[in-house]
Amino acid sequence: MSRPGFWDSPEAAQNLLKTLRRVRVPLDRYQPLARRVEDFDELLALASAEDDAETLRALEAEGQAVLEELQDLELSLILTGPYDAESAIVTLHAGAGGTEAQDWAEMLVRMYLRWAERHDFETTILDTLPGEEAGVKSATIAVRGDNAYGFLRAERGVHRLVRISPFDASGRRHTSFASVDVVPDLKDDAEVEIGPDDLRIDTFRASGAGGQHVNKTESAIRITHIPSGIVVTCQNERSQHANRDTAMRVLRGKLAELKELERQREMNKIRGVQQDIGFGSQIRSYVFQPYTVVRDHRTRTEVGNVQGVMDGDIDPFIRSYLQTEARGALVLETPGE
Repeated sequence: MSRPGFWDSPEAAQNLLKTLRRVRVPLDRYQPLARRVEDFDELLALASAEDDAETLRALEAEGQAVLEELQDLELSLILTGPYDAESAIVTLHAGAGGTEAQDWAEMLVRMYLRWAERHDFETTILDTLPGEEAGVKSATIAVRGDNAYGFLRAERGVHRLVRISPFDASGRRHTSFASVDVVPDLKDDAEVEIGPDDLRIDTFRASGAGGQHVNKTESAIRITHIPSGIVVTCQNERSQHANRDTAMRVLRGKLAELKELERQREMNKIRGVQQDIGFGSQIRSYVFQPYTVVRDHRTRTEVGNVQGVMDGDIDPFIRSYLQTEARGALVLETPGE
């Protein structure tokens, strides 16, 4: 930064500052945490020697707080993927099942918005396609903040709901599915090359809320990447230009993720590892009736507080996925009801 000409290229300088911040943040977190651990050890030794029950009770709460912070720091350090530090774009699609599945997709949208709020991430709903009676057929959310993609990529896959449907007058139990796709939010990436001849761009009128300007002009954008067949849409911005920029970011993220998945497949061939953890795999079941449990089928992590999970407390699943992934021990079991 002290070299002459550092700011001659503002974009390159900003990228370097961003990298510097990512290096400094773990160090800035580690140093005071290390001091807390030392203080904790000394106080614990003194309280134990003097049989000080009151201090020991206070130290129990402090030990739990230190442990949770250590776990969060550990997660940030094992996010070593090429795009793990980036923001994320989350796309949800309701599966077969009509209104029940569409309601489930909207419940998941709310769950991820609540999770992002818990972690002080900024969120923007980029695109929604409402259901006929309730819920959403699809939705796309931008989650902005350091490591958002690294955490949320653990959510990629098919999510399964088992409950007594509020839309069934007979009160029968239904099983519904929704898919979650997560890609990094890349404004520009030299490794992702997109030629102008590779794109087909269509405009159309946006649907749903947004006022007269949005609904009466062809501001919505649909971009098709011809070589891969990937299609992205955006209609929630007010201008066609803004929708196009957002759609290109989503497309760039999808292509980067596709490239990374291809690299991982090649590495798995070399290692001889057989995994089935890609998009489209059923990763988690949320059972509301006859009992309550949320079970991840890759790590076998279970949480009994279903309402807490739906309110955004999905950290136990994300943490166990990333830790298990780091050990190379991911599995996929066949879920029962």
